Amino acid sequence: MKQEKKFSVLKTKKETRKMKLTYIYHSGFAIEANGFSILMDYFKDTLKSSDMGFVHQELLNRPGTLYILASHFHPDHFNAEVLQWKKQKKDIVYIFSKDILKRKRAGKEEAIYLKKGDCFEDKNLRIEAFGSTDSGVSFFINTGGKNFFHAGDLNNWHWQDESTPEEATHSEKHYLNELNDIVTKIKQLDVAMFPVDPRIGTGFARGAEQFITQIPTKIFVPMHFWEQPETTKSFGTYAEKQGCHFALMATPGESITI
Repeated sequence: MKQEKKFSVLKTKKETRKMKLTYIYHSGFAIEANGFSILMDYFKDTLKSSDMGFVHQELLNRPGTLYILASHFHPDHFNAEVLQWKKQKKDIVYIFSKDILKRKRAGKEEAIYLKKGDCFEDKNLRIEAFGSTDSGVSFFINTGGKNFFHAGDLNNWHWQDESTPEEATHSEKHYLNELNDIVTKIKQLDVAMFPVDPRIGTGFARGAEQFITQIPTKIFVPMHFWEQPETTKSFGTYAEKQGCHFALMATPGESITI
């Protein structure tokens, strides 16, 4: 079911540990670390059957705490099914964007809710919420000496082929403002999971290009490409020229070791 690639990441002064990053679907990913796991923006599992696939068959049965993150309420990023999993696995921590609570997609006591600028920290990891150019937040995760960034729906959604020049300029300005806030706090990333969405049309990878130009990123993992993973490869060529490993995981269940 899974294919695995390996990328070497330079170690910082702080001791780092090997982890596995698995592509679930769309913007969904899982990180398996020593003694715990993280599931981000679960939409659906790696197999068509609702109760089959990597998450249901492996992740929910993996020992240790499972942190479930959702960047916003959109149904391609948040599936309320995850709240039922606590019946199967007791050691789950739900960390959701606050808009999920405001939209009444989950109850007040069912999760820890973060807005831009909020942090969650325990013995395993630290999560800081940054802004988005759509709903909700993006997530910066520090764990095991590694820095991960999951963008949620943060992107330069300029839609040049459909928008007026003024609308496209406004969208870009919004994105660059959010990016500037991130740059002031994040100096380097080991892994960035970021939208490269061909639906935008002309310049669809512009947001990704601006991101890695401003934030040194060792491994860039595209997401939100729907059923067109091959369209992201042109950006991959650009990323590699910038010294950033481009790790396209086109098949649900595919993984890389970091």
